[in-house]
Order: sequence, then C-alpha cells, then structure tokens
Amino acid sequence: MLPNSHPHIAFGKTGLLLVNLGTPVTPDAKGLRPYLKQFLSDRRVIEASPLIWQPLLRGIILNTRPRKSAKAYAKIWRQESNESPLRYYTRVQAEKLQAELGESVVVDYAMRYGKPSIDEKLASLKAAGCERISVMALYPQYSATTSASVYDEVFRSLLKMRWQPALRTAAPWHDHAAYIDALAQSVRAHLDQLDWTPDVVVASFHGLPQSYFEKGDPYHCHCAKTARLLREKLGMDENQLKLTFQSRFGPTQWLQPYTDKTVVELAENGAKKIAVVTPGFISDCVETLEEIGIELQKDFHQAGGTHFTTVPCLNDTQDSIDLLALLARKDLSGWID
Repeated sequence: MLPNSHPHIAFGKTGLLLVNLGTPVTPDAKGLRPYLKQFLSDRRVIEASPLIWQPLLRGIILNTRPRKSAKAYAKIWRQESNESPLRYYTRVQAEKLQAELGESVVVDYAMRYGKPSIDEKLASLKAAGCERISVMALYPQYSATTSASVYDEVFRSLLKMRWQPALRTAAPWHDHAAYIDALAQSVRAHLDQLDWTPDVVVASFHGLPQSYFEKGDPYHCHCAKTARLLREKLGMDENQLKLTFQSRFGPTQWLQPYTDKTVVELAENGAKKIAVVTPGFISDCVETLEEIGIELQKDFHQAGGTHFTTVPCLNDTQDSIDLLALLARKDLSGWID
C-alpha cells in the first residue's frame, strides 16, 4: 500500500488513441487561420526551407486561403453537432470502438492539427492510468506527410512526460484483406442503390508532390496496391476502375494522373456516368464531400457528364468499426485479452 502522503497515481490501464488529420473549430476564416497555420507549418508537409516558406505562408497564404477554405467547410459543416464531418466521424468511431473493445482498453481520439490535440489526449490517457498506449494514425496508406507526422507529434508529447507510458504505433493497412473487403462491400452496396450503372469508377486518393515520392515516400506504391486489390476484388480492369490523385496545391508537379483532369477527360471522351470512391480517407471530410462531391461533380457535368455519384467513406459503419477493432486488437496484442 502507498503511504497516505503519496500523491494519487492512476495505473493499470491500456489506452488506444485514434488520430486523424485535423479540422478547424469553426467554418469561418477565424477558425481556419490557426488550423492552416499549424498544418502548413509542419515540416513533414511542406519541406521547403522555412526561410522561404514562412514569409510566403504568413504574408500571402494565411491572408487569402482561410476565406476560401472557410467557404468549402461551410458547405459541409454538421450544424446539428457544430463540428466538421471529419471530427464527427472520428469521434463516433472512437465511441463505437470503445463499446466494441470493452473495458479492457480506454479509447479516445485526437487530431494532428486543431482540436482535440494529440498532446492533450495523451496527457489525458496517462492521467486516467494508461501505462500502455497504442496510437493508430487513421491513414490506410503510409506517407511521411501523414502517418509520420502523427507519430512525430506523439513523440514530442512524450518529451514532456516525466513518467512515460509504453507506446506502440500502428502499421499502415493499405493491403489488409479486411480493409479491401470493407472497401469493396461499400462500393457494391452504393452502386446497387443506383438506377444506373457507371461507365467508370474512379478511385481518387489525396495527392502528394512528385518530389516526395522520388525521395522515397512509399505513398504512391501503397495507393497503387490498394487500387489494384480493390479492382481485383470487384472484378474490374484498369479501364473500369482508374487510379487518380486529388487536392494538389501550388505550382509543383504532384502525383498523376490528376483526378479533376481525368474526370473531365472521361466526360469529353464519352464516359457520361461515373462513380468516385476515395479509399485513402476512412472518414468523409472536406476533400471528399466538397472537393469531390460538389466541385468535381460540377466540373464533370460542365464537361458533358450526365450521372455522377460518390461512394461514402467507411465512416462509422459496422464494417468500419469491425476493421478498426481487428487492427486495434492486433496492435494491442499482449496488452489486452
């Protein structure tokens, strides 16, 4: 027994922290500016010298982009809970995963950029008695700009702790059979609800500068493998399911083919009906709901397309929770029954 004078210490628990990219607190320029500042100041995301990049970021980008981004967020903001779709789905995933895993583990969630932060959530889990914590970056395909950035921030948080918990980080699951099965099931279920058949399915992944790939980032390879396995699972060929990359930023060359240009070319060349699936996102967000669901659909119709649909991300469906539970149990092996 501890002496009466000993400070209270919680111990004996295991934690699981789900981490996604991030979100502004409010869908306006005031909410977007600190979020974009944190995001675009990450050296994993922007590898240019801060001496060159920071004056550009602070002098031009943060004075123009927040208003533009705020308009996009305003279109898809969840008014009933006053949060972005990404935060909503990540929060609900954590809640449902807690119910699935039971009392043997404490499940929580954080955002790499914005709130709730990795720092505060790790501190909270430690204070709750979690001596062992597994951190799962919610990116199926690994990239230094995403997964590595999450784990960088986790390790920075540990630097502040006098008594650190044991820590595990999750491996990417871009080719995991359960992930491919869940993706394929989501595509089939969505297409079965339509009264038309798409000429082409476009698998759109978030883009990455080509130079990052050339320096050794495996992201492109992971995306290509996910697309190939999904294509095989659906019984499609490369003409029926096309791999593309979206969300490019700045004047440099990014991974190709580009989603927006591909979709316009499809419409112009006679593919009037398309479906877009976004396998790199486990939760719907501004990139899937606004960039693809609204803006890309508009481009497609303007180019002559007639039918356009987006396959929802796995979100908080039972297939999603089953997948996350399977991955979590593997990472927590030996720590929980």
